[in-house]
Amino acid sequence: MSENEISTIVIGLAIQIHKTLGPGLLESVYKECLFYKIKQRGLHVEKEKAMPLISEEIKLDCGYRIDLLVENKFVIEIKTVEILTINHLAQTLTYLKLRNYKLGLLINFNEALLKNGIRRVANNL
Repeated sequence: MSENEISTIVIGLAIQIHKTLGPGLLESVYKECLFYKIKQRGLHVEKEKAMPLISEEIKLDCGYRIDLLVENKFVIEIKTVEILTINHLAQTLTYLKLRNYKLGLLINFNEALLKNGIRRVANNL
């Protein structure tokens, strides 16, 4: 399954969750719901996936954790903030670059209309 196909599925699931729960809940609530829905679709998904930094062949645990990693290639970063900032985008892009993943989603569930809170993030290798 391609990253674009995963993206389409995840966006649809996120919209379903947002329609059911609405905005304003904790990030962890949306993360658990999306994790469950992705698993329910039969996709491999990992939650709070550790992302060590490898420098000079040394693995350094710097505390990086991907909210959700789908099919070992698609990053999902979940936020519940008033507005997404360049720092949120940079965080997601960092995760993509550390492992050479091609595509991810930055999703802010704290929007009245979820489509306004979804950003596709691409790693231009």
